[in-house]
Amino acid sequence: MRTYQYFHRVLFEETNLVGNVYYANHIKWQGRCREMFLFEHAPDILDLLKSSLALVTIRCGCDYFEEMMPFDEIRVEMTLEELTQTRITLHFDYWRGDALMARGSQQVACMNRTEQGLSVAEVPPSLKSALEAYKKLP
Repeated sequence: MRTYQYFHRVLFEETNLVGNVYYANHIKWQGRCREMFLFEHAPDILDLLKSSLALVTIRCGCDYFEEMMPFDEIRVEMTLEELTQTRITLHFDYWRGDALMARGSQQVACMNRTEQGLSVAEVPPSLKSALEAYKKLP
């Protein structure tokens, strides 16, 4: 199975008073991973996002297994869990070396911006094609 990998070095600003990574940063890293995927594998989507396309996160979550500390190098691996006509479900594993630190997911709806507000849109073909290469195996 092919995974998209985003590498992140934990900084002090991402920690809480106890000294470990504040839980909300895991969700922020999901967003960064997703955005870098678009930048590297579906750059035409970035132009669509400036006009009518909106990628709306409708659900996200994370299960935490181990604490992460300042200066840990974290590898976030993203795979495609499910792709429908209008929605994308992504899976994220957070690794420190060979240790699985956390596991998360998010579901994204494709929408079009119109004068009347947002309306449901199909996943653009270039994004669908780029994501298919990272489909999670059963």
